[in-house]
Amino acid sequence: MIDLDIKMLMQWNPYGGRMSEILESETPFPYKAGNLFKIQYFASWGDQGINVTNRYIYKLSDFYASMTSCVSSGPREAFLNYRDLDIGNISTNQTSFKDSDQVYGFNYFKGNFQRLLNVKAMVDPDNFFKNEQSIPPANK
Repeated sequence: MIDLDIKMLMQWNPYGGRMSEILESETPFPYKAGNLFKIQYFASWGDQGINVTNRYIYKLSDFYASMTSCVSSGPREAFLNYRDLDIGNISTNQTSFKDSDQVYGFNYFKGNFQRLLNVKAMVDPDNFFKNEQSIPPANK
C-alpha cells in the first residue's frame, strides 16, 4: 500500500450503457465504448515551498503509476478537461499540428483530431485560446 500523506480523492465516472452507444465521431471525446470508468485524481496540501510541493507531486506520481495496470494503454486515453500532462504537452507558444498529434492529440481525440484541427482553424485561426495541450490551428 502507498502512504500518500496527502488529501487525495479519486473520482470514478461510470461509462457503459447508453454511453457506449454514442459513436466516436459524434463528439470530440471518442473514448466511451469499451471503457468502464474515467478516473480523475485530486490532491491537495497546505504546506508551502517547492521542496514540499515536489515531495507531494512525487507521491501522487507514485500512486498514478501504481494504477497503470488498471487503465488503458496504447494509447493511454484521456479526457481533455482533466488534462494529463504525463501523456505529453507542448511548452512553447507555437504549438504545431505535427507536434501535438504525435505528443497528445491521438490520446485525447483519436480519429477526431483532424476534424477538430479544421474547426480550430475556422474558429480561432490566431490560436488565442491555447494551453499546453491545445488543438492548434491546422495552418500553424
